[in-house]
Amino acid sequence: MKRSKPSLRAQRRGAALLVSLIFIVLFSTLAVSMAAMSGSGLQIADNHRRMNAARTCAESGHQIVRYWLRDVAISGTTPAGQTYSALAADIQTAAAFASGVVPTYDSTGITIPQVTLDAATGEAFTARITPLPSAANPTAFRLDVTGASDGLTKTVRTEYRLTERANSVFDFGVATKGPLSLAGNILLEGVNIAVESSVYIESENDLLALSIIGNSQIAGDVSVVNPLAMVYLQGGKAGIGGETGAAAIDNHVTFGVPPAEFPEPDCSFFEPYVLNVIDASTDLSASATYDNVRIVAGTHPNFTGNVTLRGVVFIETPNIVTFSGNAVVIGMIVGDGDVEDDSGANRVTFSGTVDSHPLSELPADEQFADLRQYTGTFVLAPGFSLSFGGNFNTLNGAIAANGIQFYGNAGGTIAGSAINYSDVQMTLTGNSDLYFNRSGITHAPPGFVPQVVLAYNPAAYLELPY
Repeated sequence: MKRSKPSLRAQRRGAALLVSLIFIVLFSTLAVSMAAMSGSGLQIADNHRRMNAARTCAESGHQIVRYWLRDVAISGTTPAGQTYSALAADIQTAAAFASGVVPTYDSTGITIPQVTLDAATGEAFTARITPLPSAANPTAFRLDVTGASDGLTKTVRTEYRLTERANSVFDFGVATKGPLSLAGNILLEGVNIAVESSVYIESENDLLALSIIGNSQIAGDVSVVNPLAMVYLQGGKAGIGGETGAAAIDNHVTFGVPPAEFPEPDCSFFEPYVLNVIDASTDLSASATYDNVRIVAGTHPNFTGNVTLRGVVFIETPNIVTFSGNAVVIGMIVGDGDVEDDSGANRVTFSGTVDSHPLSELPADEQFADLRQYTGTFVLAPGFSLSFGGNFNTLNGAIAANGIQFYGNAGGTIAGSAINYSDVQMTLTGNSDLYFNRSGITHAPPGFVPQVVLAYNPAAYLELPY
């Protein structure tokens, strides 16, 4: 019997099943791989999210610390060896006041403990301020802010440097804490450009910040700190910035400006130069010359004759000092009063003509050897009210007091700024034209101590890799 051969169809029976199984295995493997890759991608994305959240916390923390450091300032008279401790104490106070968080510090740095940004998510930051190059006399500081979120941390690093505060009242011709009043034929003008006669007024306790009556004018612009303050103009020629009426106020007065710095007066700096004395026994009726003189407390002198004052005139409190005759001043006048004293109990009055010369013009005597370099200040009299009733050609330097008045025909050029530390109104009446020459003034004049602040250096910003 002839054997039959299996058909090709029979030989291939089961191949489809094998191929199907192979594809099932392949697709299952791909599915598992894709699921694994998807899970890994989700984990990576979540890690990125958490890391970005940590970095955001660090950057937020840096902005918060920058805000605290904005109000940190120390006196320019701080001894070099005490710079760091004074700065650290100021940072501690600023942070505690703003957030209730109390930083700690030692010779190695300042530590700001954990500050919570979001209690629900546990987001927070800590910070560390390290003096560079040394804690003894640092001029630069490193700030490391570490943000934390969901178990991850990120640190950003920046640097700050000590520098003098730039926003100063010496940027203005007239700067007064109290209101300003001009009545009569008053002109405030710049010698070189109008901006030299610009005016700064705080007037925090008086809504009438500026009053201009008659033919009085201010050539520069006016900046007022009190946002609710008002300016009153009366008279067809009463004006500001070359305009009159509503246009003068609308175009040349700015309300709500940031406060400028009134530098701390340091009258004690000039006291060591004082060699001679004026007291109750001194005959002031005749013309005389006084060099580096101290006016003893309670003397209340009236210089009726023509007087020449050379070097430093140091006035002790209490005192009322009057120059009713003509005065030649080759130097500066310093009062040792309290900058917070607005009582007017201490006074300096020039009712006669003032002939002022800078310290640089002092003769080449040994007693004046060091003084000649301190040109730039004419009167530095915190706690004294200051009045000018006679005319003058030039007052060679800034004038500063607690209450300033110009009356009668008093007028001339002021080589610097007129600074009123008092809340009491500063007044100009009569024909007191003042011309301000502030050309070349880039630093606080002698006797004024600027505040030292921390300036942010954006070029030093760095995200640390850990």
